[in-house]
Amino acid sequence: MNLTPLFTGERIRLGAFCQEDAQAFSRWYQDSDYTRHLDAAPAIPKSEARLARWLEDEERNRDSYIFAVRTLDTDMIIGFVHLDGILWSHGVAWLAIGIGEPDFRGRGYGYEAIQLVLQFAFHEINLHRVQLTVFGYNDRAIRLYEKLGFRKEGVFREALNRDGQRHHMFLYGILRREWESGLSAES
Repeated sequence: MNLTPLFTGERIRLGAFCQEDAQAFSRWYQDSDYTRHLDAAPAIPKSEARLARWLEDEERNRDSYIFAVRTLDTDMIIGFVHLDGILWSHGVAWLAIGIGEPDFRGRGYGYEAIQLVLQFAFHEINLHRVQLTVFGYNDRAIRLYEKLGFRKEGVFREALNRDGQRHHMFLYGILRREWESGLSAES
């Protein structure tokens, strides 16, 4: 039986974090464009030590899987992808992704990383549903999620205040059968 490689795509792989990765994370958190698209919390720089502690906590959490997104050619960390808040009895998880290296944004690396993590979610840990939220002003992410087969399921109206303007936050979800039917449509 030939098994599909779980963590390796055409240009990236999902891997474990190493201690040096906190330095890259800290550099990304200096970029307000990155943090304001990633998190609803106020955009603030974070220290290497704080991010290293967070990574350690996430790796010990039984209801969370976090992966470094690394290039195949250089093994450079360019981002992360995270399944979090898993409700095992329901087969549901939250997804978060961040491509921290600016030169790798908008070039398909996020698409590949999410495909790999959905394969892990649905075929390895047997989830039924993966869901996420995205800010209404993050057009690039919205196009990405819809291209991957996520469906808009709801809106948190005017949930965010950025630069004195109110913005919606959208709820998206994908079911295992929807993701699998999208794979067969690509073949």
